Amino acid sequence: MNPEPFLQLDRVIHEKGRLSIMSLLAASRELAFTELRETLRMTDGNLTQHLRTLQQAGYVAITKSVQKRRPLTTCSLTKDGRTAFGNYLNLLEQIVRQTREI
Repeated sequence: MNPEPFLQLDRVIHEKGRLSIMSLLAASRELAFTELRETLRMTDGNLTQHLRTLQQAGYVAITKSVQKRRPLTTCSLTKDGRTAFGNYLNLLEQIVRQTREI
């Protein structure tokens, strides 16, 4: 088995919580922080930390606004985030194909 695809996996995305966030955001134009938190059953602090890591990598954009006089934080994938997630999925597909060839 060729170990190269394993070594190329993006460690920022590969962590379970961040992979879940990236998957949800890839399926939506944007999601509110509260939607992400409730769907993933994460605490505010845990979700905030994962989003911060993804934002620092340039994968997630976070927008703060006010809606009906209440703060609203929304999250979306950046162009680089969509590209990185697509590359990540392609590597996973290579790994799965390799395991089926054994």
